[in-house]
Amino acid sequence: MNRELRQLEPTSPLWSTFVASHPSATAFHHPAWTGLLAECYGYRSFALVLLDDAGQVAAGVPVLEVGRPFGGRRWISLPFTDYCPLLASDDLTETFLDCLINEMNSKRLVFELRGDLPTNDKVWVHSDAVRHSLTLSSGPDPVAAQFTTMHRRNIRRGERAGVRIEMGHSVAAVDVFYRLHVLTRKRLGAPVQPYRFFRVLTDLLLERGLGFVLLAHLGETPVAAAIFLTWNGVLIYKYGASDMNFWECRPNNLLFWAAIKWACENGYHTLDFGRTDLGNQGLRDFKRGWGAREEPLVYSVIGGHEPQAVRGTTARALRALIRYSPSWVCRAIGELFYRYAA
Repeated sequence: MNRELRQLEPTSPLWSTFVASHPSATAFHHPAWTGLLAECYGYRSFALVLLDDAGQVAAGVPVLEVGRPFGGRRWISLPFTDYCPLLASDDLTETFLDCLINEMNSKRLVFELRGDLPTNDKVWVHSDAVRHSLTLSSGPDPVAAQFTTMHRRNIRRGERAGVRIEMGHSVAAVDVFYRLHVLTRKRLGAPVQPYRFFRVLTDLLLERGLGFVLLAHLGETPVAAAIFLTWNGVLIYKYGASDMNFWECRPNNLLFWAAIKWACENGYHTLDFGRTDLGNQGLRDFKRGWGAREEPLVYSVIGGHEPQAVRGTTARALRALIRYSPSWVCRAIGELFYRYAA
């Protein structure tokens, strides 16, 4: 086998064929997700692969080359992505890793993987979050049997309140989501992604059958929304938003129940609830309440130093600024933050 890493265009048939055939690939490995990040934030994108003797991809990851004002260039697989492990058989993982270490040394670059790699003196791993995954079945009833009593009660509560769930793939549906998303991020004191990100997501993924928006309405009022990615048997919960004034009607419980039923009825085997910070115990309990399995979310880095999160007075000041400022401030900070926070 060729022991030299190759760079392919994300849209290369070699990469697309490999991803489509790999059982562990998700929508985050799909060329459309890489294309979304590259187009929205201006990063160079490619797939980093090992080829077999027949010239076909045998192992690889999608990569974006990210420049930071004071941190130099990094290859990341992938920024703004919860989980994107190396696609390789066990016997090729070490080979890929050896080649990757040599590549980073020769180019004097830092490589970050949103997944686990074997550790050695050239690789360090860290984890400050968990991920939750729910195994699905051919019907929703066996899955529902795993829900906590509270989750089942809240589903019934939402139904009695008259919450109505709709699925959409259009710009109009995403616009409804985004209005709630800005409201939610402002409440949390967190920067919001640029609106253009969700427009490109609509064009490259949702309108091409790689995801959908679920909207919860009470009467004609949208009260909650979520964006899911769909591909290769894995349904990924990526973004959620809601109006806290309607939480007593439990729209979020109905949103997830609708997503689970859809996934079971359409042959999906896993619901990935995405990343949750270790300290967010309420959200961890909510996700476990669906019967989801919790496991550490491990990221790997070759070269460089472990990144330091924004903490203390700086983080509190930023949250306060966003919470108590007009919505345009949340959006303006997001324009700067997401371009350089990869």
